Amino acid sequence: MYLIGYDIGSSSIKAALVSLETGKRVAVAQHPSFEMDIVANRPGWAEQDPELWWHHLCAATRELLTLVSDVQDIRAIGISYQMHGLVLLDDQGQVLRPSIIWCDSRAVEIGANAFEQIGPNQCLTHMLNSPGNFTASKLRWVQENEPEIYARIDKFMLPGDYIAYKLSGEMSTTVSGLSEGILWDFQDNQCADRVLEHYDISPNLIPEVVPSCGLQAKVSSSAAAETGLPEGIVIGYRAGDQPNNALSLNVLEPSEIAATGGTSGVVYGVVDKALYDSESRVNGFAHVNHTQADPRIGILLCINGAGRMYGWLRQEVVGSARSYLELERMAEKIRPGADGLAVLPFGNGAERMLGNRDLGAQMHGLQLNRHTRDHMVRATLEGIAFAFVYGIDILKDMKLKTDVIRVGNDNLFQSRIFSQAVSDLSGARIEMADTTGAVGAALAGGCGAGYFASLGDAMKKVQVVDVIEPRTDGAHQPIYENWRSILTSSLGK
Repeated sequence: MYLIGYDIGSSSIKAALVSLETGKRVAVAQHPSFEMDIVANRPGWAEQDPELWWHHLCAATRELLTLVSDVQDIRAIGISYQMHGLVLLDDQGQVLRPSIIWCDSRAVEIGANAFEQIGPNQCLTHMLNSPGNFTASKLRWVQENEPEIYARIDKFMLPGDYIAYKLSGEMSTTVSGLSEGILWDFQDNQCADRVLEHYDISPNLIPEVVPSCGLQAKVSSSAAAETGLPEGIVIGYRAGDQPNNALSLNVLEPSEIAATGGTSGVVYGVVDKALYDSESRVNGFAHVNHTQADPRIGILLCINGAGRMYGWLRQEVVGSARSYLELERMAEKIRPGADGLAVLPFGNGAERMLGNRDLGAQMHGLQLNRHTRDHMVRATLEGIAFAFVYGIDILKDMKLKTDVIRVGNDNLFQSRIFSQAVSDLSGARIEMADTTGAVGAALAGGCGAGYFASLGDAMKKVQVVDVIEPRTDGAHQPIYENWRSILTSSLGK
């Protein structure tokens, strides 16, 4: 018997076929083979056609099903998805406009004004966030700028909600999803009426709320015809990509921390009470196992300038013909500190943990007669690691326990230079697991369908394949302090 997990990204759609008995990944399919287009008709805009996600999901599913002798052996589905997007449907279930996705910044000013007008204390104590550039603010932008479209909305959804709708024909969302749109009130344990009222959004536009893990819906006959899946199998789980990444690493309980180093970097810690940062440098979302009786809230710290910086260096400086393994070998030739070369990797937009400042990526201390590409690779890896440590220090200030950080083996943490620097400076033991978001979603879907007693039981099948222990020689400390002083100066402090 098998489970299928989907990871609905803005670059591609990944699907994982997972053995129900062993929890092992049988196969993974990714469509398209190239990155999907993001349409930016104006600076700061980012849109995608939701039907494109569905088209590639169908293609990935059919590829996986060629490996299954009897499709009736597929027992459940789980969905992970790009967070904070906005999908609008009319009363016939038709998409009204392209999705305004996570990296679109058109609603920044709307969210900033709402934060001041609703009141910072109200926003932080009840929603744990500023309305910022999240889904509710994007919906308000449509209301103000495209009233003819807004008037036709029957329901608004997140990207994962839309995929669940296409699979089942049923419109729904989750508490975790509402919280990522800044539409959940953690104090009142209900939809955030203050935000709805401020934006003049009718609560009737919100779909039915279903559990993040549980019987959400079943695959319809029409979806079965398009995907090849068996009709009637359970859609048992749905969550945004960062809560799902934490779940995939078996981070479910207070004091557990997950991290990932993809295009952006994320450190995500679970707490058991409403917790916020007075400077709004982090976000708080309902975790996948959150309930009113037993709260589980994910505190998410994002570093925009992470893998994007390293990818830029490879593409524009080193050359894309070189693999990341080759870049690691280049960096290994250079001593820690890169002979005085320091990199601030903040070149992928405004950094929330820096007060929404957009510093741009910077290189400091470049000596043309001494430094080489090898130095630049080393300094870049260290600069990204130092940005992670800077963020982890914010979580420590919030009293989160960071002794152990769990990571996957498919991102920046594959670099020993990067991982060791993070471990040494944070004092954290880094546990690396052999899993992906799509695999975690598949196992959680099996839990929602009743094949596991709990999410914790499902995630016990995730195996740790490597451990990085913090060293106590202090070699990285003066390098980090120098980097931090450069950052402080760049911030004008």
